Amino acid sequence: MFPGEGAGMFEEWRRQRAAKRIEDGDGHPVKPYRWWQQFSRSLRYHRLDDRTEYAVDVRLGGDVNTGEIKAKLYRDGRHHATSKVPAAFPVEGGTIEVAVSRAGLKRCHYVTTAGAEQLLFPDPKSAEGRRAQLERDHPATSRALGHLSVLLLVIGVVLLALQVAEPISRIPPIAENIGIFVSPVHLPVWLNTALTIGAALASTERALRMRHHWLLDGAGS
Repeated sequence: MFPGEGAGMFEEWRRQRAAKRIEDGDGHPVKPYRWWQQFSRSLRYHRLDDRTEYAVDVRLGGDVNTGEIKAKLYRDGRHHATSKVPAAFPVEGGTIEVAVSRAGLKRCHYVTTAGAEQLLFPDPKSAEGRRAQLERDHPATSRALGHLSVLLLVIGVVLLALQVAEPISRIPPIAENIGIFVSPVHLPVWLNTALTIGAALASTERALRMRHHWLLDGAGS
C-alpha cells in the first residue's frame, strides 16, 4: 500500500457510509429563523454561484421521539435531502459535511473535490450569526471572549483530571505501586458549580464559532 492510500480508502468508506444515511427531500420550503431558536437550531448557507444556494438546517435538540439529530439540506430554498449526522451531502463540485458535538455544530463545510474547504455562513438572526457579527464589528472584544472561553475550559479539564486521579489512585494495585494521590484543590460547592456552568457556556460560545477541540470541548460540553 502506497503512502496516503490508506487514508484515501478510509475517506471513500466514510463517504459511502454517509451516502447510505441520505434520504430524498420532499420539496418543502425552508422555515425562517425565529428568535426563540437561538440555541436549539443552526441554519447556515452556501452559495455556489449566482443561481444556486444551499442551506443546512439542524435542530440541535434532536427528534422528540428518537433523539436523533438530523441535518436537512435545502437547494434554492426547497428541501433537497435529509441525513443523520455526521452527514455528507454530495453537491455540485464537492460535498457539504455536517457534524455536531454536545455543545452545537462542530463542522458545516463545503469541501470541493480538490479538498478545499469553505465554512457555510450562518443566518444573521441566529446566535451563530450574531456571534459572527460581533467578530466583524468588535474584533478585540471577540478575541477576548474567545480567550476567556479557552481559559474556562482549561480550568475545567485540570479540575476534572484532579478529581478523577484521586479515586483511580486508590485502586489497590495502583496504590501499592505508586501511592495514593491526594488532590491539592478542594473547591466549595458554589465555586465548583460556577466553574461547571462557565465551562458549558464556554463550549457553547466556541460552538457558535465552529471551534472544537476533542479534549477541551469534550470535557466542557
